[in-house]
Amino acid sequence: MAGMTADRAPDGPPVLIACSHGTDNAQGRQEIDAVRAGIQALRPGVEVREAYVDVQQPDLVDVVASLPPGRPAVIVPLLLSVGYHVKVDIARAAASRPGTVSALPLGPDARLARVLQQRLTESGVSDADPVVLAAAGSSDACAAEDVAEVQAVLAELRTGRVRAGFGSKAAPSVPDAVTTQRTSGQLPVAVASYLLAPGYFHDQLAKAGADVVSAPLLPSPVIAEIALSRYDDAVARLLDGSSYAVAGCDRPCRAQVSSCVRGGIARVD
Repeated sequence: MAGMTADRAPDGPPVLIACSHGTDNAQGRQEIDAVRAGIQALRPGVEVREAYVDVQQPDLVDVVASLPPGRPAVIVPLLLSVGYHVKVDIARAAASRPGTVSALPLGPDARLARVLQQRLTESGVSDADPVVLAAAGSSDACAAEDVAEVQAVLAELRTGRVRAGFGSKAAPSVPDAVTTQRTSGQLPVAVASYLLAPGYFHDQLAKAGADVVSAPLLPSPVIAEIALSRYDDAVARLLDGSSYAVAGCDRPCRAQVSSCVRGGIARVD
């Protein structure tokens, strides 16, 4: 992916730092590489750089520090929900350099729910079958709200009941959610993998006791499209000088957290 940073004008549009979690899974790495390639194909005039908050290199902090002085940049989290990496790791990296902001994560977004429904259909899951929407999980209340919003859209696309389950740090766990869905009727229970790509958390879903586990969201062109939507929104806020406006956030999680990313995007000058 190094070729993406070559031959860009220094006064061009803000750099797009596509920041992923990182994984040891070879296929997962390929899928994230393909997202960055998709972003570049959709927006060839934008310099796209890769970065990670864990497992892989280059580290986000190093990528931000390496940017040319005076060149604005937007960190786009290739993550499905807010949580520690968005609110702490990515926020700190953005705050460390003038003219750098963080965009919102990929989710919640109705397009993600439609991909989830597509994956379930591809797995042979009937619309009437109960489904557990399986997310990685976070102790941050806003992350659970992000998942709940996608869950609500997915439920509108189906006739069967949809419950959320989490891989860690939130309740119910995916196995517990599967058990609850199974006791509510005699239909097969499916797990919808609300994960970007194969890796540790997706592997764990096979142990949750469901009859079917759908594939992760990737590969799908939708992810690159959403990432660019987040970038464009952040660029607009960067150019007009918008800052945090958390008082305007009316989501139910707002009262449960000390920091909010939905009311605006922080700008550091």
